[in-house]
Amino acid sequence: MKVLIFYASYGGGHLNAAKSIENNIKNNYKNIDTELIDCMKYVNKPIEKITTAAYRGMAKKAPWAWGRIYSDSQKGPLAHLSSRSNKIFAIKLLKLLREKKPDLIISTHPFGSQMCSYLKRKGKINSKIATIMTDFAPHDQWLVGHDFTNYFFVANDKMKQYLINKGISEHKVYVSGIPISERFLENFDKNEILKSLNFSEKKQTILFFAGGEFGLGKTRTLQVFESFLKINKPIQILAISGRNKKMITTFKEIVEKYNADEYVHIFGFTDKIPELMSISDLVVTKPGGLTTSESLASNLPMLIINPIPGQEEENAEFLESKGIGVWLRKNDDPIQIIDDLLNNSEKLKQMKQNTSILAKPNSTKNICNILLNML
Repeated sequence: MKVLIFYASYGGGHLNAAKSIENNIKNNYKNIDTELIDCMKYVNKPIEKITTAAYRGMAKKAPWAWGRIYSDSQKGPLAHLSSRSNKIFAIKLLKLLREKKPDLIISTHPFGSQMCSYLKRKGKINSKIATIMTDFAPHDQWLVGHDFTNYFFVANDKMKQYLINKGISEHKVYVSGIPISERFLENFDKNEILKSLNFSEKKQTILFFAGGEFGLGKTRTLQVFESFLKINKPIQILAISGRNKKMITTFKEIVEKYNADEYVHIFGFTDKIPELMSISDLVVTKPGGLTTSESLASNLPMLIINPIPGQEEENAEFLESKGIGVWLRKNDDPIQIIDDLLNNSEKLKQMKQNTSILAKPNSTKNICNILLNML
């Protein structure tokens, strides 16, 4: 059996979800040939390069512009243009599909689903098509060509109901959660990890994500980070700056300013996120689909900062409505919000319990079981 997994490089979540699926299939299904492909890069490398750079630039420097595009692409002329262009690109993709002859196509980005469903409608392919939606709120671009998509995997019941209301059969829709690494299923020795960091078991541990390579909301991020050092609380901080070297430098300057070396650890890029989440009591992050899913699987309450307008703001609203996250908005006083949150142990305890309602730590395994057992 041949399985193709399509993603697109607009944010890291689509690729990471695709990798999780690929790893599970390769590790657990011996007779299946699996291949991971950036569908936009394949059909038009120059356009892929321009559009991914534009997305990153808008997310960093003009998030309001991305929010407008996200909203307008739901319906109207921009939505029509997007669907039309993907039909044109689909002709290029057909060459690949005829060469690979996949039995199943899994897509973690709406563009892949659109192109394949169009080709299926035209009778050019007969592969089964599965769409994995990688956010906590729906967007109609995921649903283009849904009559020719066989499976939809969504993060929560609200999304499933939205799809059903759009005329999609409930038998096609599975509330699986967003695929995450199976390392989040491991049992870590928390005391050993804390000891290796010279951290105390008696202090609250804060996991702070700075926004990674693109430094999203840098000024606000640094303001929030400094606020944790200003308050007089028995806390310890794990600060993750990813590949952003400027953020590492600035973090170090702030830590030096407050003489906080003993209780702040600064990380660049790290593959130890499951371990670090396992010892944390609160995560500070923007609410991307992947990081949110990992936090839920680790039963971590969330302090939400810098959501990109569009899908991430919708994610933030959803998480706040479910009592899992507190959204630190643009005009909020971070010191007051942080102080109130850390002082209210009952609220944090309830937020931690609420994560269990939405957490789907077995998402990747369940998606693969459903698809491959069906076939």
